[in-house]
Amino acid sequence: MLRRTLLQGALASIPLAFMWRRRTARADTVSRYGELVPDPGGIMDLPPGFSCRVISRRGDLMSDGYLTPAKPDGMACFAGPAGSGTIVLMRNHEITSSDPASYGPVADGQTPPPNRYDEAGNAGVTRVVMDAETFEVLSSNLVVFGTVHNCSGGPSPWGWLTCEETVALRDHGYVYACSTTAESAQPAVRIDGYGRMQHEAAAVDPETFVAYLTEDRPDSCFYRFVPASRDTPWQGKLQALRIVGHDTMDTASGHRAGDTWEIAWVDIDDPTPADDSVRRTAQARGAAVFVRGEGCWFHDGSVYFTATEGGPLERGQIFRLDPDGDGGTITLFAQSEDVDVLDMADNITVAPWGEVFTCEDGSNEQCIRVIDEHGTVTTFGQNVLSGGELTGICFSPDGRALFINVQGRGVTLAITGPFPAPKRPPPDPGQLLDPDADTGRDPGDPAPRSPPPGGRPTTRDD
Repeated sequence: MLRRTLLQGALASIPLAFMWRRRTARADTVSRYGELVPDPGGIMDLPPGFSCRVISRRGDLMSDGYLTPAKPDGMACFAGPAGSGTIVLMRNHEITSSDPASYGPVADGQTPPPNRYDEAGNAGVTRVVMDAETFEVLSSNLVVFGTVHNCSGGPSPWGWLTCEETVALRDHGYVYACSTTAESAQPAVRIDGYGRMQHEAAAVDPETFVAYLTEDRPDSCFYRFVPASRDTPWQGKLQALRIVGHDTMDTASGHRAGDTWEIAWVDIDDPTPADDSVRRTAQARGAAVFVRGEGCWFHDGSVYFTATEGGPLERGQIFRLDPDGDGGTITLFAQSEDVDVLDMADNITVAPWGEVFTCEDGSNEQCIRVIDEHGTVTTFGQNVLSGGELTGICFSPDGRALFINVQGRGVTLAITGPFPAPKRPPPDPGQLLDPDADTGRDPGDPAPRSPPPGGRPTTRDD
């Protein structure tokens, strides 16, 4: 505990006013929000009227007695239970098997949660409950523990989906469903149907329950999972995207923003192989190749996703998929042709009013970029903390707050200000994984099995 306390104290002692050399983030035009204003607190330069504050730091004591883990990554924000006046931020921690034990939530001498997924895993998911009006933190806790390299994920009708970006360890490389109502660590609910690969992010169509999945590999594919029925949403067929007329097309080079192609899908017969072969199987059947698929978000029938090292400069692309049954189109929505305009777009979200927001993982001072419906890139914010990579970008359900992490510093930020009003009222909280559902794990099993086919999506009133 002493060692962890010293680490926490060392982080806290670094003044927030510490800044790297500032360079003004340039983009094609000034955003609708205005020119960036230097932040006197030295956290994030933002447009006039906007401000940010730290809501969580690595090493903070959580309500369940565990410590806030390091390396916060993918996030999504959910409405709390009806009438509670709360919102719930679900947050990944990208801790690998080679990271020090001190990066995890368990202090020296503390007993880990009894339902740890795997003793080799020190990563997982945390939950932060906030007042929906003031964004004051009310509580926080572990939800899943014992997974590895939880990078991104996405919201779903069953709560948060957390994705493992590794296949180096047995029983890892999966997507897991996490309840937003879990007040303590729960058994990991693994979705085998989504495949075993170097997962990055997931996005689910709330009407059809079709899931869309990215893979962080230099020669990755883009996937969808089609359920057999809405009653069995985790039982069905995994497929990979193919460009019609261009088998195994290289999407990374030789293309311009605005280019559009018709798509089809190829089946993956074995979604959970022992080796790392899903993408090779898909490409043998003509699946398109993307360079490091990362952030992914579903909005109004379209799916937006990033290829972090695609494009003429190898500094990133953003695609928009418009599915139509077993076909549809994919459009190169934006790409980096100037690193001062866009530099390795990573996590991505769509604001309730329709603008695309993405955060960067480049070598310059990482920025928050906004892309309008025409693909024009502008700058909304610039990180001035040391610690690099911005992750986990997401909005509160009503669009009044934007949440983001500075991963290397282990901090989570809330950004507020004069955001536009949503085009429509916030969606109903929707369905969540039944916290009492059978996870398919017998007491004493060394590694959890898959959940029963589909589990059971339930409403909050169940």
